[in-house]
Amino acid sequence: MSAKKILFLFWSAFTGGVLLLALVFYLIAKGKMGYMPSLEELENPKSSIATEVISTDGVVIGKFYYQNRSNINYENIGPNLRGALLATEDIRFFDHTGVDLRALLRVLKGAVGESSGGGSTVTQQLAKNLFPREKLSKIQLIFRKLKEWIIAVRLERSYTKEEIMAMYFNTVPFSDNAYGIKSAANVYFGKPVDSLKIEEAAVLVGMLKAPSEYNPRTRKKASEARRNVVIDQMYHYKYITKIQRDSLMKLPIQLDFHAETQNEGVAPYFREYLRLWMKDWCEAHRKPDGSKYNIYKDGLKVYTTIDSRLQKYAEEAQREHLSVWQNLFFKYWTGKDPWKDFKVEWAATYKKCPRYIELKEQGKTDEEIDAILKTPVKMKIFTYDNEREEKDTIMSVYDSIRYHHMILQNGFLAVDPESGFIRVWAGGVNYKYFQYDHVNINTKRQIGSTFKPFVYTVAIRDKGYSPCFRAPNQLITFEKGDPRFNLLQDWTPHNSDGKYGGTMTLREGLANSVNCVTAYLMHEIGPESVVKLVQTMGIKSDIPVQPSICLGTPDISLYEMVGAYTTYANKGTHVEPIFVTRIEDRNGNVLQDFTAQRNEALDEQTTYIMDEMLRGVVLGGTAVRLRYKFKLMNDILGKTGTTQSYSDGWFIGCTPDLIAGSWVGCDDRYIRFHSMENGQGASTALPIWAKFFQKVYADSAHFKQEINPEHTFAAPEGKTNVDFNCGKSSGNKSYDSGSEYE
Repeated sequence: MSAKKILFLFWSAFTGGVLLLALVFYLIAKGKMGYMPSLEELENPKSSIATEVISTDGVVIGKFYYQNRSNINYENIGPNLRGALLATEDIRFFDHTGVDLRALLRVLKGAVGESSGGGSTVTQQLAKNLFPREKLSKIQLIFRKLKEWIIAVRLERSYTKEEIMAMYFNTVPFSDNAYGIKSAANVYFGKPVDSLKIEEAAVLVGMLKAPSEYNPRTRKKASEARRNVVIDQMYHYKYITKIQRDSLMKLPIQLDFHAETQNEGVAPYFREYLRLWMKDWCEAHRKPDGSKYNIYKDGLKVYTTIDSRLQKYAEEAQREHLSVWQNLFFKYWTGKDPWKDFKVEWAATYKKCPRYIELKEQGKTDEEIDAILKTPVKMKIFTYDNEREEKDTIMSVYDSIRYHHMILQNGFLAVDPESGFIRVWAGGVNYKYFQYDHVNINTKRQIGSTFKPFVYTVAIRDKGYSPCFRAPNQLITFEKGDPRFNLLQDWTPHNSDGKYGGTMTLREGLANSVNCVTAYLMHEIGPESVVKLVQTMGIKSDIPVQPSICLGTPDISLYEMVGAYTTYANKGTHVEPIFVTRIEDRNGNVLQDFTAQRNEALDEQTTYIMDEMLRGVVLGGTAVRLRYKFKLMNDILGKTGTTQSYSDGWFIGCTPDLIAGSWVGCDDRYIRFHSMENGQGASTALPIWAKFFQKVYADSAHFKQEINPEHTFAAPEGKTNVDFNCGKSSGNKSYDSGSEYE
């Protein structure tokens, strides 16, 4: 064959190859060889972005996500992170147009070592992240690579280099359920991206090659070696000096690991309630394109009323008090069986156990299930013995159910009475082990004597009684024939201490929570007017029109009770508590603003009188230990509550700046203390309230302006002409007994 023919064949083959390659690129670009994102999709790339839950003090307290991803802007990246990325992955990033031909030639020659970063540019990697690869054959992988080149070039035409780098950092996956550099910086180092040190940035950039293999938590040595490669590259490209390189490569990796799960972090009970609420919100709201919002993918920002610092103090107060009271509770029940008289209830609890249900579905008999579930095995249980609040032990499933059902629970809610903003929502003692939320509006418990102020309020408003009006401390019977009460049989309430005789002022009756005085008032005014009042004060629970409600027999949520008490702190105006102020989309556009609903529930004069009555509970009544034990000498209105057989302990206290309610009890009402000393609300619930406010008042650097112990409740304008001293000297505003019975 002549040289001319060989040359002709060569150029024909070359030209044909070029044309074929051009045709392939054309077909790929037109989407003829598989899906190809449109220009619109490139300009609006859809990646799953976590919805962020933001506290009123600017802290991201939680996220809802399929992938734990949050976005940042280029300005947030910082020079350390930029230098680490460019030096390791794409040093010519600002020079190429999406595909680096020089790097590709080096790859083809096999002249690139580990430090070169390969032939794939940051823009190409972004294309892969935005439009992930499926499982592909080698031939398909070649076409996929060509497709990524085309996407990379299009990205370069649609975005600036700075935008591409930010998008890349927002889309890279890490280990431990972290997606994007913002999440990774928080998960591994507990800090924002722009605060990363050189060595920390090098760790995260090093993980990009293989997140699991170079995970600094699980493979520390491999992560350090990879980090040092990145640091060496930063020196090679003059981002750091030789002295910096040598010193940084000797440092051990110092993690501040924060696993982002629903069980961990601030306010887990609130976050779960908010998650369900947000799902309903998304169902009712549409994007501009008509589709529904998705809380797991659309990158919403939910600005809540929760204050992360106050929430932390509440959770600390829970632990401090209940860790002590739990030991007393276990000590009381040592050698006793709480279920001795409640075998039916225990059987129902036992059969709700997931393991029991699983074995039953496998066809096991009750005898076989008992044998399995009563066999000791290795497990973790809840405990106050360490900061993790759990320990490894050997215990049967049967015994672990009993153990965990004997853990005292607490619901704690704090609300700004003026704005209605919920500042604290602590629904239980440990979300991992106990996911039943005791703040939730649907979680109702018997409320005891915290209901009594509503009865006194109606008596003062409708009957014109003064705080000094003397009521009989005598047994009184509600007769079944009286049409006002609608009773099937006579009812005679008793005092908890069994003592009767004489009369006492209404102020003394409420301060010491005397049942007979409250019953007398109920007999005078009737239950219907009380039910109507509490409804105007925001309580939506079903309350029977029965005289027994005067002693707190209804089941009402802590959420509703604290909301109702805002009336006493606002001169008679009820403010409905809210927990979200606004919702934004991923671009910062406000989708909805929220404000609390308000209504006039009481006149100022009645409210003023009731405030003084509730102040008396603290000055010398059932909540007097706030003074003598916890040294809280500021202006506090409050009411304790203890239900039948000490199943529930309550305290709701109002200050001018913050109202908080505390409930303590076991999930099974029949598991309880059997003595007033340890089982009353003043012993179980009030100390958590007190410890919380001690912590808040001690933190004057943050809260002195908004939550100040020197603030007092303002009296109404004009003359009140109400005697609160009841024959005592004008300087005496306390009580002699200091008793704490209910």
